[in-house]
Amino acid sequence: MHRALTEVAHRPWPLPAGPWIMAQTWHDLLFAHWPIDVALLRPLIPAALEIDKFQGQTWIGVVPFRMSGVRLRGTPALPALSAFPELNVRTYVAHGGKPGVWFFSLDAANAIAVSIARAWFHLPYFNARMRCENRGGEIKYFSERTHRNATKAILRARYRPAGKIFQAQPGTLEHFLTERYCLYASDKKGKISRGEIQHAPWQLQPAQAEIQENTMIPAAINMECGAPAPLSQTSPPHPNEPLLHFSHRQDVVVWHPKPL
Repeated sequence: MHRALTEVAHRPWPLPAGPWIMAQTWHDLLFAHWPIDVALLRPLIPAALEIDKFQGQTWIGVVPFRMSGVRLRGTPALPALSAFPELNVRTYVAHGGKPGVWFFSLDAANAIAVSIARAWFHLPYFNARMRCENRGGEIKYFSERTHRNATKAILRARYRPAGKIFQAQPGTLEHFLTERYCLYASDKKGKISRGEIQHAPWQLQPAQAEIQENTMIPAAINMECGAPAPLSQTSPPHPNEPLLHFSHRQDVVVWHPKPL
């Protein structure tokens, strides 16, 4: 049994039928979240999906981390393909009573993984030049999008855990933002699919971060609208400081997406 399948009681619905198709491990994640006006998000997300809110508020997140052990079921993790940084911009949606994640962008430092994810999962992956270094417990992270004909986007940050490990409890904002077991995506024809995932409950810590440059959210929103990103803007479209959480490691398995 894969390590990600050892705990399932916390899941909001049963494991999907059929075998998982991909495994991966996520390391040194920063969850940086900002509240955002739903009016900015609604035009960018298919009408069939409900924008999920916590106590009436919508949220958008920037999540840098690194991957290892990326492999298809029944195959080994090849060194040249299985370990690389990744950076997501995401918000939260639901369909048919199943809350999940909607990705505006996923930047990765692995061109083969980008091509596979675009083709198989219909996710907006982009090639990027990236560095992720752990220096005495502090993560130094840099990402610059290099994908051809894509809106440029940069994240330059340092972050670290800053408190005791805890598990988010149902009904809390931390649980709303992290404990999600599916993702939604749309193909070029507008057909929406749901991809199921499984992992143990998140082991979270409060975090501290120094975000030196961040054009990921402006780029994602403007990219969806077909307009150039304002690269001079170094903060998201909300003046508040982000809500920050850190997680050291998460083992994950993924099922093939299915059309709604």
